[in-house]
Amino acid sequence: MKRILLSVLLVAFAICSFAQTGKVKKTPPKAPAVACKNISDSVSYAIGMSVASFYKSRGISTVNTAMVTQAMNDVFAGKPYALDEGASQVVLSNYLSAKKSEKANANIVAGEKFLAQNKTKQGVKTTASGLQYEVLTEGSGANPTAADQVTVNYKGTLLDGTEFDNSYKRGQPITFGLNGVIPGWTEGLQLMTPGSKYRFWIPYNLGYGANGYSSIPGGALLIFEVELIEVKK
Repeated sequence: MKRILLSVLLVAFAICSFAQTGKVKKTPPKAPAVACKNISDSVSYAIGMSVASFYKSRGISTVNTAMVTQAMNDVFAGKPYALDEGASQVVLSNYLSAKKSEKANANIVAGEKFLAQNKTKQGVKTTASGLQYEVLTEGSGANPTAADQVTVNYKGTLLDGTEFDNSYKRGQPITFGLNGVIPGWTEGLQLMTPGSKYRFWIPYNLGYGANGYSSIPGGALLIFEVELIEVKK
């Protein structure tokens, strides 16, 4: 275990050192104001990167770095905190929730605007729930019910074209029960017959809601191309 930890620290130090020398790239970026002179510097910088990246990914774009430094110094020195642990958790939780809601609301508005325009396009149909779909290839046979299992291939993207899932790239279709997936799939797949291929535009309330899921952000409109291969009654 000690050897592994030492290896990790040495790698972190080497990476930081290379960033200073510019030997990794032909056109190195400008050197940062602070250089990693030893393993302690490298570990400290890595900790800062980790914390900043974590909260940046959760919607915090700016912070008072002096206060961050002060808090870290207080913790490591065992000094009294400006906020107790309970209060700090409440502050962070409320702030992150507000940022998450802000992002989700922006996604919801963008999705609704797109759907309002998309439903006017030729070939696009809208169901009573707000689900939109387009028939790319029509199959034949019996439609599945919500109690059935289906085997499909599919590709899923966000409104900006970001691909978040693709069974074609995995080289294997997926089989699942229609009553165990997002509402947009449960409804949409029942419109299809084996051999058909549809494109679905799924509003957030028929997808992963305002909270999102994994790499799918809250309030996101989901776009799927789905090929129904088999229905298992």
